[in-house]
Amino acid sequence: MKKIQTIIIVLFVAVDLMRAQDSKVVTPTSLIVGVTPIFPPMIYKENGKIVGVEADFANALGKALGRRVKFVEVEWQDQIPQVQEGWTDIIMSDMSVTDTRKLRVTFAKPYLEVGQIALVRREDAARYTKGFPLPPPGTVGVVKATTGDFMVQQEFSHTKRKTYSSAEDGARALMKKRIDLFISDSPTVYWLAGLHEADGLVAVPVLLTHEQLAWAMNPADTNFVNSVNAALSQLQASGRADEILKHWIPQIDKLSAADSH
Repeated sequence: MKKIQTIIIVLFVAVDLMRAQDSKVVTPTSLIVGVTPIFPPMIYKENGKIVGVEADFANALGKALGRRVKFVEVEWQDQIPQVQEGWTDIIMSDMSVTDTRKLRVTFAKPYLEVGQIALVRREDAARYTKGFPLPPPGTVGVVKATTGDFMVQQEFSHTKRKTYSSAEDGARALMKKRIDLFISDSPTVYWLAGLHEADGLVAVPVLLTHEQLAWAMNPADTNFVNSVNAALSQLQASGRADEILKHWIPQIDKLSAADSH
């Protein structure tokens, strides 16, 4: 009888040990960052490497959290499903905060205010000297499923619209006169205007929207969300966040301070 009792006690101890092991919280060693590298200077590829504002922020965030950063390229329309399903930990890809997106993900604190503006050919710039005509003249190009695309569909519903897979594709279409203007986030438009200055492209400094950029995460992981917000606050307090932004966006003061339409 004593032998049976001993066996039972040993079994209970073993079960308790197994439960204790199962209950241990495993700290992730990697930070899986979902990126769509088509929005320079926020996130793009240069010589095959992921670079830009978001890449620098991701590396700084990984350091703050003690995690090794791993970039995963995701199609723009798949970003939210991927983070919802746990394939990525966080979206750091020039994503604007919208009420619709808030229903599906939790955003970190916004880190930058921007707006949609237009890229045009220099010979057409005179059309916009007195403001942005509504509806805009000609055919408008946008990156598909972005806030620029949504804004054009809603506000300029009678305007002919063409969608592109990247901002650079939109700029090339503009140079080839396949479209009459290209609308995107202000950092990207200013970047493209500088890159293609010799090709005759210029930015129209009229804000068509007011938006905030932030990183998106799975709402279920509240501890991770809190850790990311704390890390962002540290980056801002130390001045590192400003360093990253000013390094990539010399025109940062223009992004949310341009004339409104």
